[in-house]
Amino acid sequence: MSVREQFRFNKNTEINDALAATKPLSSGDKAADKLLVQQVAQQIGEQQAMLYAVGKQKVLVVLQGMDTSGKDGTVSGVFDSVNPEGLRVISFKAPNAQELQHDYLWRIHQQVPRQGEVVVFNRSHYEDVLITRVHDLIDGAECTRRYGQIRDFERMLSETGTVIVKCFLHISKDEQRTRLQARVDDVTKHWKFDQADLKEREYWTQYQQVYAAALQACDADCAPWYVIPANSKTHRNLAISHIVLETLQDMRLAFPAANKELAGLKVK
Repeated sequence: MSVREQFRFNKNTEINDALAATKPLSSGDKAADKLLVQQVAQQIGEQQAMLYAVGKQKVLVVLQGMDTSGKDGTVSGVFDSVNPEGLRVISFKAPNAQELQHDYLWRIHQQVPRQGEVVVFNRSHYEDVLITRVHDLIDGAECTRRYGQIRDFERMLSETGTVIVKCFLHISKDEQRTRLQARVDDVTKHWKFDQADLKEREYWTQYQQVYAAALQACDADCAPWYVIPANSKTHRNLAISHIVLETLQDMRLAFPAANKELAGLKVK
């Protein structure tokens, strides 16, 4: 069984079951696991070099999860060997005044990958069926419409050459409390702490419900969801790095064919 098969969202399974999943990728040795992440990240970098050289295909990685689930850590751990020239990381915050003048997908579409590029969304268009639903900014009917629009949007991206990987970084409420407290206790991490995170934490149950609904509604073969148990940062990175690598390998990437005109050329 491939790593993608192990972590692929199952519409017949509750998302919280993922937190009780075994860790088939982990050796039990944290140092060894971190080294393996680095090795897989290096292979991702090699695959991305071919993607960039050919300049035709595109890859979009979507990272979603509760506050402190490790989206930033995933980017630094999984993509640290990728040439920045062919990588963009986009962090979507609350929409600004200009963005609010357009439909909710307007700002998203501007950031999708160009040919030869890997783009990582740190949060994404899914915020518009998550936080908006939890805080009753949209009703159920509008949310259902948006599910359909998101499916159509992702299908269009896929049909025009974008390979999509969507990862839900799933942590427990207790683990989130531990990570938030660590930010409070360590003065060097105060910059990462936001009082608003405590307010959003009060809606934990509602967020679990809307995440489950979004995954159920928007999982597709052209844009699959993977549920990643993320209480362990190392195991999280191990799982996602393998998923990304398997995806790139399935694209059968290779460097462009040799230029016959350069045969025998001597540079003076």
